[in-house]
Amino acid sequence: MSIVEVKVPQLSESVAEATLLHWRKKTGEAVEADEILVEIETDKVVLEVPAPSAGVLAQLVKNDGETCVADEVIAKIDTDAAAAVSPLPIKPAPESAPAPAPAAQPAPAPAALAPAPSGVSAGVAMPAAQKMMADAGMAPGSVAGTGRDGRVLKGDVIAAQETGKAAPAPQAAPAPAPKPLPPVAAPAPANLGERPEQRVPMSRLRARVAERLLQSQQTNAILTTFNEVNMAPVMEMRKRFQEKFEKEHGVKIGFMSFFVKAAVAALKKYPVINASVDGNDIVYHGYFDIGIAVGSPRGLVVPILRNADQMSFADIEKKIAEFGQKAKDGKIGLDDLTGGTFSISNGGVFGSMLSTPIINPPQSAILGVHATKERAVVENGQIVIRPMNYLALSYDHRIIDGREAVLGLVAMKDALEDPARLLFDI
Repeated sequence: MSIVEVKVPQLSESVAEATLLHWRKKTGEAVEADEILVEIETDKVVLEVPAPSAGVLAQLVKNDGETCVADEVIAKIDTDAAAAVSPLPIKPAPESAPAPAPAAQPAPAPAALAPAPSGVSAGVAMPAAQKMMADAGMAPGSVAGTGRDGRVLKGDVIAAQETGKAAPAPQAAPAPAPKPLPPVAAPAPANLGERPEQRVPMSRLRARVAERLLQSQQTNAILTTFNEVNMAPVMEMRKRFQEKFEKEHGVKIGFMSFFVKAAVAALKKYPVINASVDGNDIVYHGYFDIGIAVGSPRGLVVPILRNADQMSFADIEKKIAEFGQKAKDGKIGLDDLTGGTFSISNGGVFGSMLSTPIINPPQSAILGVHATKERAVVENGQIVIRPMNYLALSYDHRIIDGREAVLGLVAMKDALEDPARLLFDI
């Protein structure tokens, strides 16, 4: 028997450990070389670990939810068993296909089965358990919960899969026993239905975000300055060139590329806004790496547009679209998130009218962009309707004075209200 070890990939220097999220293969199942075996969550990204060789998954050294570190062995593959297993998919394929069906069939009845053996009613499934049940084709209520008030935990799902408790469910399904059980569980289930609660541990990403935001507020002297910008010129330019732009570059031109360009123009005029603090030193960056806050199913991430000053509008739009898709698919990598000299957060896509963004350490400033709405404004003594957007610049007052912050935001406003400035770098 020839064994190949599956190890945790190298993590970034700032990441000490990670958590195994979900094994996609079970012990005894055949695996192909480079097939994704498991997802590992760090406090920044989710990494996919591929199989180093083809064979049979002989052993899981670490289970779902367990902590691991770089280069740690988490599973073992028997490569000699590959030959014996490879033919199986050809003949038994049809036979193995129905196999999962029984597990799914009991779905309706499992609720009745689960309580009987364990004496615990099947309660609300925790999020992690729900995902595992969905992936395994197990219907809600098919697993007995051992958590508080009968809540279904990941361990319950794993145990049900190993023992096959979910499959026999159909036999117990007819039994009306489950109805008496709620009363036995007494007030707990009743109260749970009226005032449900779920206690879910923070993901590593969420915990890291919380830590950094708290760190930002504790170490920075944060102050925010506001201004309003008339977006009519930008909207008019977009409308005028949208069709040609999309035909030429294969991507639509959005507002964010204008905000990035306007921010870079302001940072060039007021370099301290693009600087950072290192101990008692101020580090002035001669490059412009702009972080773009992007929402993802796992939480907020801030991928970096590197050398944004050298990017065209099309380059910016394509990169932002790429980041958005990667965030949605959970494919954001460590390289995408490393660095950054200034950030932009667009709460406007969610309808935010005004907010005070929190600085992303070790940066010293962040621009908050909001929803563009038609508002009444005064121009030349006349009240007119204009599409207005409120901008917010949060900055570290330790190194950025109010003068630079205000003038920097005004420079962004001027660039947006007269986009031609961006072409002539004025």
